[in-house]
Amino acid sequence: MPYPDRFYPVVDSLAWVERLTKLGVGTIQLRAKNLNDGDALQIVTDALELTKGTPTKLVVNDYWRAAIVAGAQHLHLGQEDLADADLAVIREAGLTLGLSTHDDAELATALAAKPDYVALGPIFPTTLKSMRFAPQGIAKITEWKKRVGDIPLVAIGGIKFEQAAEIFAAGADSIAVVSDVTQNADPDARVRQWLGEEVKAA
Repeated sequence: MPYPDRFYPVVDSLAWVERLTKLGVGTIQLRAKNLNDGDALQIVTDALELTKGTPTKLVVNDYWRAAIVAGAQHLHLGQEDLADADLAVIREAGLTLGLSTHDDAELATALAAKPDYVALGPIFPTTLKSMRFAPQGIAKITEWKKRVGDIPLVAIGGIKFEQAAEIFAAGADSIAVVSDVTQNADPDARVRQWLGEEVKAA
């Protein structure tokens, strides 16, 4: 299986991790904000337990110390998190590393860290968090992909299933999805649509 999978949901709770794992999702990012060290370690440990023995790969957002202690294999950092992280320790622990980027300066910073994938966003307007950055648009995916070369490129931000084909055609290797699943009237059916797209592309 590729890493990250073409369909890459980002969720904020153990309930979502469990639900998506049972649906057969290959890569899930756990992004739970504003936790203290103890709570971060607990949720990462519990999430790893939910995915244990399944094909699902759990990506821990931000809490790199908890990820190492809990024995996680995959980590995602935003630019602010990256500035505070000890990359040598992360690499020594054997974690893969995905990094968020929003502009040229952030891409340069990310590439210097030799990430396992680069995320570009937001592609479209997103309501989930206030963004300092304007929507990038689909053309930016093609430009970014040329610049990152063989490193997998993850598109994120306001993307719906109906736009997936166009985004993959523009050069994205993976699409990170939040509200298209978590705010969907029928999340399970939506996930199956995305997973069906993966089968078609394989």
